[in-house]
Amino acid sequence: MVKKNEEKTNEKESEVCPKCGSALGEIQTTKTGKRFQRCSTGRWDPETRQAQGCPFIKWLQVEPQVLDEKCPKCGAPLVLTTTRFGKRMKKCSTNSWDPKTKTASGCDYVEWLKGTTEELDEVCPKCGEKLVLFTSAAGKRLKKCSTNKWNAEEHKAEGCDYTQWL
Repeated sequence: MVKKNEEKTNEKESEVCPKCGSALGEIQTTKTGKRFQRCSTGRWDPETRQAQGCPFIKWLQVEPQVLDEKCPKCGAPLVLTTTRFGKRMKKCSTNSWDPKTKTASGCDYVEWLKGTTEELDEVCPKCGEKLVLFTSAAGKRLKKCSTNKWNAEEHKAEGCDYTQWL
């Protein structure tokens, strides 16, 4: 019985803002898929790009999504997960991390997801070449010139620099 009371107390504590003591609002999701709860007395003002009222935000863990694909190394199901920096990857469901010992266990298969590129029927206003639609792994989209490439050795962009974020 004591455990049930402790669990109820922890649930109540988790639904109260630690800064002002007000209740937390409903769970919201960002464009990139991260989930959070804001203090009910606070809100985001898109015009000033600042929080109004209590600024407390509780970030929630996003559960990995199980995919229909199998791991090429061990045959276990793959999961789609997002890192804390917004990068997405497919990894083996048997892979786990122990924060106490700081060691990984299970299958070590990981595939980082990269963006996709689609050709468009538009021409670049700067150089006249074709434009492409690039969609990042996080879902951000932009039109850019097809001659725009990244030189990994020199760590700089080459070609036409035309870009238009959508």
